[in-house]
Amino acid sequence: MLFNVSELHYMAIIAGGFLYMIYGTIYYSILLGKNKEGGQSEGPLKYIISVIVAFISSFFVALLVQVSSAEGLIEGAAVGIIIGILITIVYLKNTLFGLVTKKAFLLVIGDHLIIFTLLGVLHGLLQ
Repeated sequence: MLFNVSELHYMAIIAGGFLYMIYGTIYYSILLGKNKEGGQSEGPLKYIISVIVAFISSFFVALLVQVSSAEGLIEGAAVGIIIGILITIVYLKNTLFGLVTKKAFLLVIGDHLIIFTLLGVLHGLLQ
């Protein structure tokens, strides 16, 4: 279970970052539309952080795909779905304790299950 950062496919990491941003834009534009939940921050900082998160997420998925020796569509998707499920479990716990609303829970688990599966597929195919 060793990893070599120099063997990561950097173009796939960049493509994954853009995939994450495009997907997030479409997903949240369709689901949220013009409705805003209370407590959202205004201004460009949330978009800057979202871009950084997209590339960091792509990097870590690439790393996990490499460490697991996943190659191809199915194995990459498996790594991605496992990440999505782990994130879902954390949000479920937070929802049970009232820290996240049920509506927000459903929005974010759909987002994470899909995008991390897509990132896993991308990195699995380009590994």
